Amino acid sequence: MIVPGLKAAFLILTLLAVSLAVPNTAKAANFEDALASLATAKTKAKITAIGEIAGSGDERAADALNAFLAGKLYYRKSDKKVLIVKKSGAVYVLTDPLTAKEIGQAPKSKIRKIRVNNRLRKLLRGVLGGLTLLSKDPAKRMKAANAVFKSRSLSVIPTLEQAIARESDAKVKARLVMARAAVWLDKSNDEKLRLTAIETLTEFAVPEVRALLGAVANSKTSEDIRAAAAKALADIEGRLAFWNGVGNVFQGLSLGSVLLLAAVGLAITFGVMGVINMAHGELVMIGAYTTFVVQEVFRNYFPGAFDFSILVAIPAAFLVAGAFGVAIERGIIRYLYGRPLETLLATWGLSLILQQLVRTIFGPTNREVGNPSWMSGAVEVTGGLVLTYNRMWIIVFSLMVLGALVIVAKKTAFGLQMRAVTQNRGMASSMGIRTGWIDALTFGLGSGIAGMAGVAISQIDNVSPNLGQSYIIDSFMVVVFGGVGNLWGTLVGAFSLGIVNKFLEPFAGTVLAKILVLIAIILFIQKRPRGLFALKGRAVES
Repeated sequence: MIVPGLKAAFLILTLLAVSLAVPNTAKAANFEDALASLATAKTKAKITAIGEIAGSGDERAADALNAFLAGKLYYRKSDKKVLIVKKSGAVYVLTDPLTAKEIGQAPKSKIRKIRVNNRLRKLLRGVLGGLTLLSKDPAKRMKAANAVFKSRSLSVIPTLEQAIARESDAKVKARLVMARAAVWLDKSNDEKLRLTAIETLTEFAVPEVRALLGAVANSKTSEDIRAAAAKALADIEGRLAFWNGVGNVFQGLSLGSVLLLAAVGLAITFGVMGVINMAHGELVMIGAYTTFVVQEVFRNYFPGAFDFSILVAIPAAFLVAGAFGVAIERGIIRYLYGRPLETLLATWGLSLILQQLVRTIFGPTNREVGNPSWMSGAVEVTGGLVLTYNRMWIIVFSLMVLGALVIVAKKTAFGLQMRAVTQNRGMASSMGIRTGWIDALTFGLGSGIAGMAGVAISQIDNVSPNLGQSYIIDSFMVVVFGGVGNLWGTLVGAFSLGIVNKFLEPFAGTVLAKILVLIAIILFIQKRPRGLFALKGRAVES
């Protein structure tokens, strides 16, 4: 049986194998001589020169061959020197492929392009793929393996075999094996080899393999191949569905942690104090803009310490948003206790004022807030499940904030006084507690936590004057669903709503999912008006 592309595969393997036979002392000379010969060579001689360049084992070979493939390899007419050329206006910038340094400029009349035809392009792609597969950089080898999976050319099989045999990185080796199996399945005429490839691909529960097996299962091939592909496809789809569910749970926890941060401050101002603060979202926004200002200071004055900017932004946002909260309570809220409608209207108007204030100072456009290096990137678990570091840190941060708030409320004198004032103001006042200042500090605490929520949200969302509007309704839903004034209820409510939202979104869309959740909460509070974890005692009854 004659395998299509065998001749090209043999040629590429031969070209690459030469590098193992050439002594190191001769590699540089071979590379330079072969490169120089491209200036005057015909097609057959160019094929030989390409083989010598690839087989030289020289680190400069890949750049030269890439330039040749891209049509950027020229020679100077005066001395036939081969150059890599880049056009810049009316002149051409010349780079010496031997030193990788610019050596000047020249008009087009002084240089001539080294022609490359389709035959040479095909050969160059195969050779370059082989060179990249054998690169010293694992990232380049992984990228090459992905490219082979997509192109699925039989001519690369010999190089793949060589790369697999010498690969030491487990992840790269697995991807190389997957690419080889994909090539066998898509291009080979050997049925046993194709069945072996299907068996190998079954181990890789990734969307790309699912698409390939789906195409084979519906193709005009033998019954055995179609049946094996269909069975493997069902197995992979089951595993992908499982990992998709795990991914939805993670995304739900991520969304829930954001809602928790936004709602835990509201659990104090609304749940504990009974104040309907429609400007709570704008306090989140103030925290996000504080993060932006802190990062700008670090960018301009301490660029080397940028990774620590977020650690400075957290207390700064707490203090700035908390100061706004104290000012709001002392200037507006304290005159409106016991008048919920007036409080709602006043804080709604205040939210508009704060939005316009931010637009005036920072402008209406989004502001860039960067991630520190330790919050950048992601880890791929399996089956296409990717967990981003910034969202994992936000989940941890939200739990830390909640834990700190519980400690403050349960273990400190301020927490005791706060609970005393909210449960029985008259008795607390008669015991010597300055109820006015406790009100202000409690409102400031809730506002400061909202500011810290803005720090976290700035790492995953756009920082704009409308930032707070995206979270205010969800925050109220979390507090009401979890139980007004109950921090543990806020935790359960936030994560529950986040996970339910993420499972509904693939079927209903983002907007409809929120509507369905809202309807479900309305129906829920008809049965349990005080939420999941209702406060108990005479203070509540009164």
